[in-house]
Amino acid sequence: MRLLKSFFAVIGFTGTVLFFLALYIDIRAMDRTKGGYQAPYTGVTGETLDWASMDLTASGVVRRGYVLNFIVNATSGMISLQLLGVEFAARKLSPRAIAVHRPREAFIRLGFTPEF
Repeated sequence: MRLLKSFFAVIGFTGTVLFFLALYIDIRAMDRTKGGYQAPYTGVTGETLDWASMDLTASGVVRRGYVLNFIVNATSGMISLQLLGVEFAARKLSPRAIAVHRPREAFIRLGFTPEF
């Protein structure tokens, strides 16, 4: 019985560590840019979002992660996060995100009409 408890404790601990590692990786992948935090948002380094590589939905795009999905409504500019299938409205695209990642142009190319 003691061996069985230890076995399941190791499985539980490993599962928890892997879940939080996957969540950390998903959060880090949301925005890989640094700098340019003040208008006019210059001096940005890093890789901007590749909107065309994200999955297309009826309302916008989604970047699927291991446990966290990053969803952007192409009309309103609203960002939602989906964690293990449960969706949470987060916030609208920031002025920095609009200037640096250029979602308006990308959404127009994808056939949407951005209103943000």
